[in-house]
Amino acid sequence: MYERELEVPRLHAHFLLADGVPSLLGEAFNLVIGYFDTPFDSVGLNLYRNEHDSVAPHNDKLEFLQAGQPIALLSLGATRRMVIRQKKTPHRRLNVDLESGSLLLMSWSSQLHYDHGIPKERDRVGPRISLAFRVRNTSQRRTE
Repeated sequence: MYERELEVPRLHAHFLLADGVPSLLGEAFNLVIGYFDTPFDSVGLNLYRNEHDSVAPHNDKLEFLQAGQPIALLSLGATRRMVIRQKKTPHRRLNVDLESGSLLLMSWSSQLHYDHGIPKERDRVGPRISLAFRVRNTSQRRTE
């Protein structure tokens, strides 16, 4: 993160559809691909174990994504707040409570203008899994 190696304050894994995925992930791929009619080919899984797990405000690295293709986030488990913040002043901020079963679509270009993150919580929160579906740039291979 930010060109440095840091411990990630959540658990994560990454799968490419072409490499084969567990059956439940295959079902999730089919659901999300059908819903958005987008050729998603990878999924990053993030497990937020409790209120202490988080991800700092960031944007996805566009050089690893197929230009123009969106990113879909499927949330399962406890509700967590995503903070979406405009990069340029006046730094408008939007808080989105991602409930279990919610599906959020972020455009490719939104990564140029906004950061998004999941902050730590003050109150006790149960586990949440986030599935981030992307279309990878085939000339750039990288795991999450």
